[in-house]
Amino acid sequence: MLKALRRRAQAWWEARHPARDTHLMGQSNIYILPSRPGLFFCVTLLLLLLASINDQLSLGYGLTFLLAGAGFASMHATHSNLKGLSLDLKTPAPGFAGEDLTLEVRLHNHSRARFGIGIAVQQPGGPTELAWCDVPAQGHALLQLRYTAAQRGLQTVPSLRIETRFPLGLFRAWSVWRPAAKAWVYPRPEPDAPPLPAQATQGDSGEATAGVRLPGPDFEGVRPYRRGDSLRQVLWKKAAQSGDADAPLLVRDTLAPASRRLWLDLVDAGGGDFEQRLSRLCAWVLAADARLLPYGLRLPGQELPPDQSAAQRQAALELLALAEPRR
Repeated sequence: MLKALRRRAQAWWEARHPARDTHLMGQSNIYILPSRPGLFFCVTLLLLLLASINDQLSLGYGLTFLLAGAGFASMHATHSNLKGLSLDLKTPAPGFAGEDLTLEVRLHNHSRARFGIGIAVQQPGGPTELAWCDVPAQGHALLQLRYTAAQRGLQTVPSLRIETRFPLGLFRAWSVWRPAAKAWVYPRPEPDAPPLPAQATQGDSGEATAGVRLPGPDFEGVRPYRRGDSLRQVLWKKAAQSGDADAPLLVRDTLAPASRRLWLDLVDAGGGDFEQRLSRLCAWVLAADARLLPYGLRLPGQELPPDQSAAQRQAALELLALAEPRR
């Protein structure tokens, strides 16, 4: 019975707050309650009213109703500080498990200035600290939030809480935003990982493959930049000396024989548990990429052919993020 009620409540909550990468705050998704100072303020008003009734003090009635009016005006102003404000989320940059990921939230204001807007990430262990900003009239603001990614994979961005207590702090108005964006979380690289495994000297068929050439560290000349080339191979000095902004960028054309290609295999990653071996493979991928070595990746039921580029690094890390043990 209790589980059924929880499921129904969760379904109602998700229907009320659908997952979107934009969030417009209005009457249907802004909540407001007295803050702790606001509760003391309400108790004070009640005591003033009881004292005025008991002693028949006209000035006491006047002070009580004056303060009550100020409280209601504060409640309206606090609610209006969020109403009409819209937000969107920039696609999160990838990160590693156990480290902080950065979210960039942009706030858009099409009316008067908004003050004291706070945003926090709601994680299972508790929300992060609020990050505060002011949004100018007819303007925009940018907030950067950090949260810890505990597990690898293509993870959904946690819900965000937008909050304000402006102007008097007597009321707290908030809204909940469930972003639809997902963030890549790669396995955490093993610290002090062992050296890269020995490079293969033969092809997969067992025959020598010295005639095949792959991208590698050996300098062979220059060529125009192609999408996916590492920025470390760009000849920036030649680009600066040409003085032509429309001239194509040149990169070092580096080749290596297939006999020097490197395979990163889960079998070679030691005898630890599955996550520890993925962590070592992640460290090896980063090391091979830093040394501009062509490398391939072998996982249970998956194989990434050898290459050396930024796209290869991203593809390898994404395979590691989604890897599952063989059953």
